[in-house]
Amino acid sequence: MSMTGKERAGLRSEAHHLDVLVHIGHAGLTPALLQSLDDVLRTKELVKVQVAKAGDLSAKEAANDAALQMGAEVVQVIGRTFTLFRENPELKRGDLPPWRK
Repeated sequence: MSMTGKERAGLRSEAHHLDVLVHIGHAGLTPALLQSLDDVLRTKELVKVQVAKAGDLSAKEAANDAALQMGAEVVQVIGRTFTLFRENPELKRGDLPPWRK
């Protein structure tokens, strides 16, 4: 599931206004954190994640690992923050995207 540059740019502009919903601490990508991220991706589709300074993981590594394990796409990585997108086929189309509600 590869995104085009135009799709990625659109998601980046949407993500600009989002708050960080998931924080990765010094323990890194734990099973509990991955479950939480999965829940948020299922309901919101577009999620901003922040990596703690104290952790051993860089934001780029964390983004790639999380995207691989969640079946999501990395939209962007800036500093210690990254944005993931995973489409939920169960959500009703035609309404506002779930991250705008």
